[in-house]
Amino acid sequence: MKIPTILPFISVLIFSCTNINKVETITSYPWPKDIKPPVCIRKDHILEAHGDIRTDPYYWLNDYFKKGPDSNAVVDYLKQENTYMETMLSGTKDFQSALFQELKGRIQEKDESVPVLRRGYYYYTRTEEGRQYYKYCRRKGNMDAPEEVLLDADKMAEGHGYFALSGFSISPDNRMLAYGVDVVSRRQYTLQIKDLETGNILKDVVEDTQGDPVWAADNRTLFYTAKNPVTLLSEKIKRHILGDAESKDEVVYEEKDQSNYIGVGKSKSDNYIFIYSQATMSSEWRYIDAYKPLSSFQVFQPRRKDILYSVEHSGDQFLVVTNWDAKNFKLMGTPLEKTGAENWKDIIPHREDVLLEDVEVFASKWVVTERKNGLIQFRVRELSNGQEHYLDFGEPTYTASIGTNPEFGSTTLRYNYSSMTTPASVFDYDMNGKEKKLMKEQPVLGGFKKGEYVTERVYAVARDGVKVPISIVYKKGLARDGKAPLLLYAYGSYGLSTDAGFSSNRLSLLDRGFVYAIAHIRGGQEMGRQWYEDGKLQKKVNTFNDFVDCGRYLISEKFTSQGHLYAMGGSAGGLLMGAVVNQAPELWNGIIAAVPFVDVVTTMSDPSIPLTTNEYDEWGNPADSASYFYMKSYSPYDNVGKKEYPNMLVTTGLHDSQVQYFEPAKWVAKLRTMKTGNQILLLKTNMEAGHGGRSGRFDNLKDVALQYAFLLALERVVK
Repeated sequence: MKIPTILPFISVLIFSCTNINKVETITSYPWPKDIKPPVCIRKDHILEAHGDIRTDPYYWLNDYFKKGPDSNAVVDYLKQENTYMETMLSGTKDFQSALFQELKGRIQEKDESVPVLRRGYYYYTRTEEGRQYYKYCRRKGNMDAPEEVLLDADKMAEGHGYFALSGFSISPDNRMLAYGVDVVSRRQYTLQIKDLETGNILKDVVEDTQGDPVWAADNRTLFYTAKNPVTLLSEKIKRHILGDAESKDEVVYEEKDQSNYIGVGKSKSDNYIFIYSQATMSSEWRYIDAYKPLSSFQVFQPRRKDILYSVEHSGDQFLVVTNWDAKNFKLMGTPLEKTGAENWKDIIPHREDVLLEDVEVFASKWVVTERKNGLIQFRVRELSNGQEHYLDFGEPTYTASIGTNPEFGSTTLRYNYSSMTTPASVFDYDMNGKEKKLMKEQPVLGGFKKGEYVTERVYAVARDGVKVPISIVYKKGLARDGKAPLLLYAYGSYGLSTDAGFSSNRLSLLDRGFVYAIAHIRGGQEMGRQWYEDGKLQKKVNTFNDFVDCGRYLISEKFTSQGHLYAMGGSAGGLLMGAVVNQAPELWNGIIAAVPFVDVVTTMSDPSIPLTTNEYDEWGNPADSASYFYMKSYSPYDNVGKKEYPNMLVTTGLHDSQVQYFEPAKWVAKLRTMKTGNQILLLKTNMEAGHGGRSGRFDNLKDVALQYAFLLALERVVK
């Protein structure tokens, strides 16, 4: 079981969006003059810890969710910032509209996913011309059978500013569909159940869930994760029986440690239901027989400090992926009746140069996902004789992932692949014949030709001597003379690896002369587990140093120059943006910080804020003085100074549950009072969305058009 991120230009500008492969000349963008930015009211608030006193004049901005006396003032201020942003970019309004059409024009609006076979039905999604969402469908036996539309997300989303579906769990008898609905963007899903024979939505409705329903083998018992409605923490696993009211749902597990995330899932064999509880550096699993849903969950292996593990079922054993005496993880096995760690035996031992990430189980084979030299590998093992082989992907930098493979007895592996020049592709790989078949490459309309773009993988040497990989893409024929604008992206937290995938949106920058680069900085896990551990807690500053040093390397290699270098990051990557503009503000001409986590100390000191307690092993707990002062040393909000910051566009969502709106709002307010120079500073708040922005497949492109308009306006200014 797998455990579940320019310009219209009025008369002085010459620009055309009719041919996206043609780069037009823009002489300048006339930023409006003498427009005064909003002034945020100051209300001094004293924060004290470990003898250290911080004064936060914008602390009151968190009042919206607290429903305090300043709730309306918060909304008024955010709207003022939106008005200011729109005024400053008013000259790009027509271009944003044209660019939106350009981005939308690359999408094949009427489309269909590659069908997935599950218990005799082929499941797929399809989209229709002009519609924002999807239809979830199936056909029985073959794709020529009549279509059943299981959920029409386009219809369900009507009347909602935001709409998201989660879960999509079919009962073993193929009759019932359980799913979660979020219409606020707080990731609080309402669980609903549909009878696929009658088409009726059952009266069984469960509020405040993770949106992860799991069916037992009896087709009438569901397990799900319940969330705290205030902190949004996943706290309990409950059991629901069809026909019962939510009030009768029994708690089968309650997590007492608020630093742990919990969830529920099912083995691929369908024989076991698992509950997992995991913090950054420890985990614990429980299990029951899926055919005995009223039984009590048994602990697989009690949690131990600094020991992570995950479990899957394979034949007469459980497989365990763990870091027990294995920094880069290893694969172990244990008998079904003896799950304690004293019974675990090595199957694939630890290796210093290979990170073992996951295992996909089939009846006769295992497919192990590994990472070597920063790149994904698939290792196929034949269970009958132990023979193994690897797939060959054939490009210098790429991303690949295991796709949806629900059929336990299959010998075909479904996987996903893309690179910075190859659109998202779905392959079926015959693990016996060792042949792969392209099932679908996502169409990119508008004249895209893969051969017109070049991708490279280079290495920057960080200030401590470590080599940091960078993936780069640009239009063929680019002159390496330092004159090209370059957008550098990174994330660098939680051990999440940022692989070099494709983006059709990115073409709008590449076709206008931009270079796009991904810095695979420490804090991610691209180069192994140590890469992550060297970018967290008391080593977090390595993440920021790596990014700055990658920027300087790209300048030294003449991919760009100091006046043409831009950076972008979101969420924890927005923390990265805040830190690097404090460290090296002169390096960047422009910054896009999306939903940025920038008030580290204050947020991590408040356990009532959603998700804070889950993050202690990533950032530290400010109750510890060493952690407090280290976080304070890099927290963007606490380190805003009197300096000339680069041009910046900051975005947030009023309903963001991950990084709440008040962090970027406070940061911008403080920057306005401290920054010197005439650089542009804009705050955009989506008043109807949360962490992921708008939910529709087209509406989201309006946000992209805004960001690109900001970058191109900066790039074409005559100084």
